[in-house]
Amino acid sequence: MGLQLVAVGLLVLTALASLSEAQHQQHGDQNIPWGKPGQTDQTEQTKQGKQLQWRFPALIIVDPPPGVTVDIVIPPPPDSINVRCEEQKVLVEVDMDFFGTGRMINPELLSLGGCPVSMVDNNAKMLFLESDLHGCGSMSHTTDDELIYALTLLYSPPTEGGTGIVRESPAVVGIECHYPRIHQTMVGPLIPLWTPYSAKRAREEYFLFFMFLMMDDLVTVRETTDFKLGEMIYIQATVLQFYHVPLRVYVDNCVAKPYNEEGSDSSVSYAFIDNHGCMKDAQVTGSSSRFLKRNRDDTISIMLEAFRFADSDQISITCTLKATPVSRPPDSAHKACSYLPGSGWAILEGSDSQCRCCDSTCSGDEGGSDDGKQQGPVSEPGDMWSEATIGPIRVNKKRRN
Repeated sequence: MGLQLVAVGLLVLTALASLSEAQHQQHGDQNIPWGKPGQTDQTEQTKQGKQLQWRFPALIIVDPPPGVTVDIVIPPPPDSINVRCEEQKVLVEVDMDFFGTGRMINPELLSLGGCPVSMVDNNAKMLFLESDLHGCGSMSHTTDDELIYALTLLYSPPTEGGTGIVRESPAVVGIECHYPRIHQTMVGPLIPLWTPYSAKRAREEYFLFFMFLMMDDLVTVRETTDFKLGEMIYIQATVLQFYHVPLRVYVDNCVAKPYNEEGSDSSVSYAFIDNHGCMKDAQVTGSSSRFLKRNRDDTISIMLEAFRFADSDQISITCTLKATPVSRPPDSAHKACSYLPGSGWAILEGSDSQCRCCDSTCSGDEGGSDDGKQQGPVSEPGDMWSEATIGPIRVNKKRRN
């Protein structure tokens, strides 16, 4: 029984295989090609027993009429913006015919990084805008070779009269200024073409003049103002400067007066320096008073032998101090001359011949004249002067041993 069933199954399978082969021979191979559309001219599909065909459409080419040449021309953008990058700011010129259509733009609608138009030239139909390199929304960045500042020129037209339509397009134009980070110059000194800052600052700068009582080392400020007759009083005058060119200070004149609780008595005085820097105390009294060698151009030191007035043991000293550029050589109005007993006049720096006028009158011209003593400071270009006072200084009658 089992063998009979197996035999029947084999007969059924054989019949089905014969039927499938017959159908395959009837219809043939209908495999659909899967290549690219450009590689075949026809694609066949089978649907419900009908064969469909599809082709790519042919390219339609229209030839121009005989004797006519067609050239496609792209119009260049209108040259309506000029930019000039300066050392500290950016200047932008914009043609009012911004789009090259003959329609003038409204200056109020144009801005440079939010900054409005600075000037309108209706005759030339030009708009002018400017900005500092760090202003008007400027942004900066650096490369290996350049420092770049970037700004934005913006044109924002509104709608026409609330109609919701516009007849101009908004425009955003990027503007950049490139500055080289490395400059090469020729070997040798460079002479500036601009006015030096110190020359400008000199016209507006304040100068501070001071006088101090010093110890004999000319370094330490003396704390006491008490002296004895014959003791040396060391006075140091200096000028405090800031941005100015280097200065040399002179003592134009010094006057001592008696001092009491009400102040200085102007009825009695003794000028131990006058005539623009002539220290005559040694010539008049035979003392050892003189100018001392400088350590700095902006400082000058005096060694004055202590004295007192007959009716007062306190004195005050007022000096006129004058400062002039170091580049100016000493002359008869800019000098520090001391009288050395047995030798005569000697200058602190320069030529002793500039002290010859100390016995007459000293002026800006070397040698001076003989018509009386010069009073007050000489005001010459480049000179700065002021008065300074120290005191009261008490001088005891007991002489120094």
